[in-house]
Amino acid sequence: MAHRKVHLPHKICPVCGREFSWRKKWERDWASVIYCSERCRRQGRKARQEPTQAGEHDS
Repeated sequence: MAHRKVHLPHKICPVCGREFSWRKKWERDWASVIYCSERCRRQGRKARQEPTQAGEHDS
């Protein structure tokens, strides 16, 4: 019998919009996992920082 991810919890990545499943390495901190990958995490932080930086340059 093959292992199936059907019964694992899922979340939606706010950056790319893809659904991703629970992973063993996220076992302890699944509640704090927001992004599906390192790439999306970097893009998400960059998007949050850009508006504040743009406001500082306008002065």
